[in-house]
Amino acid sequence: MNEEKIVTRFAPSPTGFMHIGNLRTALYAWLLARANGGRFIVRIEDTDQVRLVEGAVEVILQTLRQTGLDYDEGPEVGGEHGPYVQSERKEIYRKYAEELVAKGQAYYCFCTPERLQQLHDEAAAADSVGGYDRHCRNLLPEEVAERLSRGESYVIRQKIPLEGVTSYTDEVFGEISMENKEMQDQILLKADGYPTYNFAHVVDDYLMGVTHVVRGSEYLTSTPKYVLLYDAFGWPRPHYVHLPLLMGQNEDGKISKLSKRHGAVSFQDLLQAGYLPQAIVNYIALLGWCPKDSNQEIFNLAELCQAFSIDGISKSPSVFDYGKLNWFNSEYIKQLSPTNFAERVMPLLKQKCPSDGLNLDKLAQLLHTRVSTINEAANMVDFVAERLPLDLANYTNKKNKTTPELCLRILQEVQPRLVACADWQNDTLFELLKAYAAESGVKAGAVMLAVRLAVARQAVTPGGATELMEVFGKAESLARIELAMAELQ
Repeated sequence: MNEEKIVTRFAPSPTGFMHIGNLRTALYAWLLARANGGRFIVRIEDTDQVRLVEGAVEVILQTLRQTGLDYDEGPEVGGEHGPYVQSERKEIYRKYAEELVAKGQAYYCFCTPERLQQLHDEAAAADSVGGYDRHCRNLLPEEVAERLSRGESYVIRQKIPLEGVTSYTDEVFGEISMENKEMQDQILLKADGYPTYNFAHVVDDYLMGVTHVVRGSEYLTSTPKYVLLYDAFGWPRPHYVHLPLLMGQNEDGKISKLSKRHGAVSFQDLLQAGYLPQAIVNYIALLGWCPKDSNQEIFNLAELCQAFSIDGISKSPSVFDYGKLNWFNSEYIKQLSPTNFAERVMPLLKQKCPSDGLNLDKLAQLLHTRVSTINEAANMVDFVAERLPLDLANYTNKKNKTTPELCLRILQEVQPRLVACADWQNDTLFELLKAYAAESGVKAGAVMLAVRLAVARQAVTPGGATELMEVFGKAESLARIELAMAELQ
């Protein structure tokens, strides 16, 4: 990276929740700044007033807090380039739009919505792309002044060159070119006085000193319009860093752009589904970027800052894989302290298993290393919440050489010992069953299997026989053993 002071920004529109693609953009912009000792700015782009969603700004800022993406300038922080909400900067955009008009790089357009709709309808009928016909591009200054004096409604449009090619160099995709005749004279300032995104972000990026613009590759072909604005003002162009598309896989295996049909695709959705913020950040960091000379996959933010560089960003689309995200999340769950995990999972366990006699702390301990999401715990404790139907076939086990008859005998012989047990703890119960196995000549594995099936009433469990008995408590454990004996007879 060159010696210039790197300044990046994250400029979301408050039109909904934080999409995973938006979060990845924020993360990469943050990493680029932090990895190079630069500044990271947050700006709210709310010029599309029609699509604003109440509370969306707070969701955006909360997401940044939850993921650890701190910023040097922006809402709630302030800074020398504020305000950081575009709707509070309207007069700034008007000033610069009118400056372009004065330079002959933009013009007033008085076309009515009805005329523009007619152009659209005619193009649709002719099955052509259509677009604005530059009707007001060459109005005489006198006519423009007269119409303005009459108070006619207008927009300000960019005057795109009619010939030639506009090119720029992207840090990931290389040189991108577009023929000027393929571009429309886009609106810069709308009739209501609000700027369009296409104009406002250019003005703001320049005024805020942004040196590197990080965004999705869907903007690759829009950027020639933006660099023409920089050139029209005589401003230096920023560096562009376009990120590869994020894709999702349908149930039929087809790959398409990541959307709601692929499941939870917002940060908030993933949190509600039981994923940890650190795991989400770690996973999306690797969706389109990989470290050089390393196979490392688990990164905290500090390690990502140390490893991140633009040349590690791929051009190829990345597929959002829930299986891989589950693996990352399970690794981060394992890193939680037992107390931290228990605090997170306990509300689910209390809701699913309301009985006062259960040892839910022990149950949380058993689940800690066995779940890939926090919410998955709720799907693994049905056997605790209720006495499930017992499949007697499970008592036939080749590995432990058990049969229903042998298991019945084991339960009948250990039951009195368990009734007499005063210390209902895992270690004590384990030693009790192990002693019985040694005395009776029955394999310890067979003893544990018989008891575990009796108390759990299912083959797959998150813990062993004596651990589960500690979860259930003495009364419920003995009741389940009694029930199993009756069913086996």
